[in-house]
Amino acid sequence: MQEEKIKILGVKFDNINLEKAATIAIKLAKGNSQEYIATPNPEILLQAIKDPKFLEILNKSALNIPDGTGILWASSYLSKIKSNSSKATKTLKAFQTLFIGLIKPKSIRNILKERVTGVDLMLEICKKSVNENLKIFLLGSSEKIGEKTKQHLEEKYPNIKIVGRLSKSPKEEDEKEIIEKINLSNADILFIAYGAPKQEFWIAKNLKKLTSIKLAIGVGGAFDIISGTKKRAPMIFRKAGLEWLIRLIQEPKRTKRIWNATVKFPYEIIKRKQ
Repeated sequence: MQEEKIKILGVKFDNINLEKAATIAIKLAKGNSQEYIATPNPEILLQAIKDPKFLEILNKSALNIPDGTGILWASSYLSKIKSNSSKATKTLKAFQTLFIGLIKPKSIRNILKERVTGVDLMLEICKKSVNENLKIFLLGSSEKIGEKTKQHLEEKYPNIKIVGRLSKSPKEEDEKEIIEKINLSNADILFIAYGAPKQEFWIAKNLKKLTSIKLAIGVGGAFDIISGTKKRAPMIFRKAGLEWLIRLIQEPKRTKRIWNATVKFPYEIIKRKQ
């Protein structure tokens, strides 16, 4: 990809919107090589700074989309900080941009222009795949959620070609069966819902063994949303960058993950810039 890259905590991001990301994905799926797309969010970046192998896998992807308002904030904050600024100035600027970003979301879209979520990218790729006659395989999640995801996509996009679905785990003992079934399906695109970093490690290890797959994408909890198992925040909250707040209200058990994304991640950004 020749897109502009923005680096945050060592991970390279593509400065791209949803439409362009989906267009590139379709082009990759029609190509002759095997590629994968990653969807890093603040929590994934926190994992990557502790795991050099995971960081390497993310940076070898064909495309890294900015999946999280925190990613947009970090790109904006880092662009405003000079290397010779004092520690106090850097900290003050961080809190200032965080606060302004909450009340005026557009203010943090001066570097990375748009948040592109894994679920939105998956849906857009599925939509575009119909006219391109591309075949899709769904891997991961439970039998119930996986089947509901397949049914919803087939209802939403008539003539979509979902040629296989499997709910096997990322455990090594399941690899042989998974690879055999994907290869028999002759699918072009593989969506994997194992969650990070399991899905990215699985792709890195097994993509070359998949004879027909041209594009693999780890989509985390996208199957939960698409199947209707979990409700997504209203658009007004998504545009305001507050989808995390709605998810916390719906799922209090996500407190630790929300803490990582909204407190620990900004702290790491500020600390490493000082």
